[in-house]
Amino acid sequence: MVNSNMNTLGIIFPNSYDTFVPDLVNVRLMASIPFASRYRMIDFILSSMSNCGIDSIGVIVNNNYQSLIDHLGSGRAWDMVRKNGGLSIFPPYADKSSKPYRGRAGALANVLEFLKGHKEKYVVLADCHLAVNFDFTDLIEKHAESGADITIVYHEQEIPEGFTKVRDNSKGYYYTLQLDGNKVTKILVNSKDEGIQNFSLNIIIMDRELLIDLITEASLLGQEWFERDVLIPQINKLNIQGYKYDGYVACVSSIKTYFDENMKLLDEYNLDALFSPSPIYTKVRDDTPTRYVEGASAHNVMVADGCLIEGEVENSILFRGVKIAKGAKVRNCILMQDTVVEAGADIEYLITDKNVIVTAGKEMKGTETYPVYIAKFHTV
Repeated sequence: MVNSNMNTLGIIFPNSYDTFVPDLVNVRLMASIPFASRYRMIDFILSSMSNCGIDSIGVIVNNNYQSLIDHLGSGRAWDMVRKNGGLSIFPPYADKSSKPYRGRAGALANVLEFLKGHKEKYVVLADCHLAVNFDFTDLIEKHAESGADITIVYHEQEIPEGFTKVRDNSKGYYYTLQLDGNKVTKILVNSKDEGIQNFSLNIIIMDRELLIDLITEASLLGQEWFERDVLIPQINKLNIQGYKYDGYVACVSSIKTYFDENMKLLDEYNLDALFSPSPIYTKVRDDTPTRYVEGASAHNVMVADGCLIEGEVENSILFRGVKIAKGAKVRNCILMQDTVVEAGADIEYLITDKNVIVTAGKEMKGTETYPVYIAKFHTV
């Protein structure tokens, strides 16, 4: 955390794309979904900003945010405890002018006074549906050098399956870009095009004063969606540039993509690609190291601290405090915090939320194409 980008303000939208993973956000929001055995989704963007010296960050929450507030605390884990700046969390109804919102424009309208009260030249906007180790310093430098009004980060890839197969995108839009060189000539909304696309990562940088002007006008017009309602109508007036990101991207857009993106991290190459460039920070839970009792078997697993393994586990992600009893078999599963698999149970292709109990002798199996999800605090 030695870099300094004190001339840049960060804004994070933790509820974006909640509707695409309804099971996982029943008791939380997208930003606090557990990922990669010990992290939450917000940890990746928040750590990336902190690593690049962005020391003033606003998090605009909409609903289901208690778990996120508990996770973030004062922001100490991300070096966000500051006399000036630091981490600010904005719930709806924080003041008389704020209200629940649908899109980014509505969210930013709620924090106009926050934007006006800061002095930074630039603002970076980001969602939490991505696990990415992003270099904001390079983005800021490239944006300043280009003279662009707005720079949008994109990744060359196919559109994630969770977006293209959802029946109703009206509560969460995704975007692809058409480019002439680096200049964005067209922003496509919910495109169904196949093959490699310039898929927007919803990471945007722009001048803070320009953002204030755009959001003030959007608020007067009742506009909710920043890219769809604000940027697209002015694409010929504004100099909008694209920034190609070539690093590792894990995009959560459905329960299936959540399962797949976690499982990809069992490949050492993918794990290094996500975690090697810069450290990713998370809330510390002081716990004992994981114990492997004599007779236990573990193969190709990602295991957090505090676990107890007496049975067999293979090709699985285990979060903190998971217990696998003697004689239990766990294959191709994601077991969240404090899940208990009792003796003799046999499970495969399961996603268990926190504090789930799989009782003794129980056999439960999903498939690779349809993993079974067990909700928080349930006993099966």
